[in-house]
Amino acid sequence: MPRASNARSSNTFSASRGAAAPRSSIGPDLFRIYRSIGLNLTQFYGSTETCAYVCLQPDGQIKLDTVGLPAPGVEVRIADSGEVLVRSVAMLKEYYRRPDATAEVFDEKGYFRTGDAGYFDPDGHLKIIDRAKDVGRLSTGAVFAPNYIENKLKLFPYIKEAVAFGHERAAVCAFINVDLGAVGNWAERRGLAYSGYTDLAAKPEVYDLIQACVEKVNADLAADPMVADSQIRRFLVLHKELDPDDDELTRTRKVRRGYIAEKYAVLIDALYAGRASQFIETAVKFEDGRTGIISADVKIRDAKLVPPSAGQAAA
Repeated sequence: MPRASNARSSNTFSASRGAAAPRSSIGPDLFRIYRSIGLNLTQFYGSTETCAYVCLQPDGQIKLDTVGLPAPGVEVRIADSGEVLVRSVAMLKEYYRRPDATAEVFDEKGYFRTGDAGYFDPDGHLKIIDRAKDVGRLSTGAVFAPNYIENKLKLFPYIKEAVAFGHERAAVCAFINVDLGAVGNWAERRGLAYSGYTDLAAKPEVYDLIQACVEKVNADLAADPMVADSQIRRFLVLHKELDPDDDELTRTRKVRRGYIAEKYAVLIDALYAGRASQFIETAVKFEDGRTGIISADVKIRDAKLVPPSAGQAAA
């Protein structure tokens, strides 16, 4: 059967490494649908600098969350930092007129630093979890890959944005932005009245809905020994949508994590202090140029943690 590939690529353009390299991947449910209708969809991984794919899932060895086995003639290893390193005859020779950039991306043994963090599963398949620069550690020493956690949350149609915190802390906590359209439709089908985003986000029924999503993510994380200790312990649903006009997202809708942590420090403190709620007033910019204040008593909930063994059994 012809093979269709779902690429995961850390492309680099011109003579510099992309700080936020584009990736193309789909969620496990959509992956299953394509394969269930007979499309031999597989996942692979590569970058502009490797000139060809680095890893590819062989026929009959398809997994939902890996990018497959290293290609023949390609050496892949994991640095102590967790970064994926690649070496092969198909590598770039140098960046055009950029010896400094060339020296930066190769280690002393000639391995190319991909900028991605990952690891090999027991079957030798490579799993990419985050950009290497974004991977941190909990205070316990466990791996904390915020983008990996956030992307799992955003696979649910009810969650539009998510921001995970945990670096150098004892546990992972998260901000959630609900999708107004999806959750609004869900609420209307249940006769749940609301006056706008802030009102909808605070509804106990919406918190129940989001908690179920968070706990499904925890079960998924528990099934993976590498990230099992980074389950979400506490979460809240933000009282406003994260917005580029409020400098919380870039214009390409990437989370400005540092800015959000500073702006909503009082909510982060409340999450880690074990509080059940926290009052906050937030300045916002409207589309017509006006400014205003949104205030709310934001509720905070605990999420159920799944023992790693139970998660692996469920998987």
